[in-house]
Amino acid sequence: MIMADSGSSEEVAVIGNTDLTSTESENNIINTMVEKGTALLRKLEINVAEAEKRTGKNTVNMQETYTVYLIEIRPAETVPEGGTPAAPDTLWRRYSEFELLRTYLLVTYPYVIVPPLPEKRAEFVWHKLSADNLDPDFVERRRVGLENFLLRVASHPVLSNDKIFFLFLTEEKGWREVVLETGFQDKADSRLKSLSAMFRVKNPDKRFTALKHYSDELNTVISQLLRVRARVADRLYGVYKVHGNYGRVFSEWSAIEKEMGDGLQSAGHHMDTYAASIDDILEEEEHYADELKEYLFYTDAVRSVCRKHELIQYELEMAAQDLAHKKQQKEELATGTVRIFSLKGMTSKLFGQESQEQRESRLATLEQSIREGEETVKEKNAECQEFVRTAWEDIERFKEQKDKDLREALIGYAIMQISMCKKGIQVWSNAKECFNKM
Repeated sequence: MIMADSGSSEEVAVIGNTDLTSTESENNIINTMVEKGTALLRKLEINVAEAEKRTGKNTVNMQETYTVYLIEIRPAETVPEGGTPAAPDTLWRRYSEFELLRTYLLVTYPYVIVPPLPEKRAEFVWHKLSADNLDPDFVERRRVGLENFLLRVASHPVLSNDKIFFLFLTEEKGWREVVLETGFQDKADSRLKSLSAMFRVKNPDKRFTALKHYSDELNTVISQLLRVRARVADRLYGVYKVHGNYGRVFSEWSAIEKEMGDGLQSAGHHMDTYAASIDDILEEEEHYADELKEYLFYTDAVRSVCRKHELIQYELEMAAQDLAHKKQQKEELATGTVRIFSLKGMTSKLFGQESQEQRESRLATLEQSIREGEETVKEKNAECQEFVRTAWEDIERFKEQKDKDLREALIGYAIMQISMCKKGIQVWSNAKECFNKM
């Protein structure tokens, strides 16, 4: 029998508003969103230390320029004061290898919300930001994103124990062949198959339906937030740079004044400093935008789990439907009555009833088929129940992580904006003092 919907439709968590005590964020881009919660992270320190541009021939023997990233791992042991840390083991990986790893994890662990990779090409950029995927600033942000991806996987209670992931960190040569030998590509569900299940499943789990709906809405909200932020960055850049005109005008004015000259010159210097500060401010702001983008891409990982559940539920319903059809056939054969029009029934009317021996043979075949069908339904039902159990455990873990990360990112962004406004007030306060001394 088909597993019934639990009925206890749980609400999907949204971004909380709990107050946190936060200090001023540093200008350096650092990973703070992953905690050492697994055995792997307690044993190893994992870093993506640097990026390097290379040129070589691709699979179709054409010259191409690409970026590789240096992964460093070292034992996570306490270094005595004055001691030297152990030299890290290092290897280089291309972005495409990170993609292969993630695809393998998606297929192998369909009940897990697999962490996303940073964007392949820049999205939601403001006009002064390069969209070139070889741009040094973009490559640096991607390096941070790839390190965050590895730390996310290494901190996951299930993914961190995967052998292929460990080989990704430790074996530079032959890793791709080992991944492909797992045959994971043969297990991947086709997009057409997933779409068919989505539209034909009759008894969807309300919790997964609600989660999918929430994921769609979160995707929309974060996309809108990133677009607004890009527009604000454009305007902010213009406002700050226009202050440079104050500096130029004050400097020119000071040249024709005697008593007021020094004050005007100093005020102009403060305006120039203010105008130049926007570049560092918006560079820091990109860090917060990348944190939002991570959860924009996470929404697709959530939908992937929901799609897999729909497919498993659909296969269960098809197996149950097939079993019911076979039981009906057995009943019709045993009683000699046909409830619905069928080719077999029409054939019997035209050419006469089958012999007792033929009927018994068909009954035996049907009974064997029914036993196999009951076993299939039992297996599919168990598979569906296990998927729901394991997936919902990971969903609860993800919801807690999401609330914490987004809350901290938004608070950090607000602190940065406050700091920026304070700098503006300080610049004009300094200019006022210059004017007072004239």
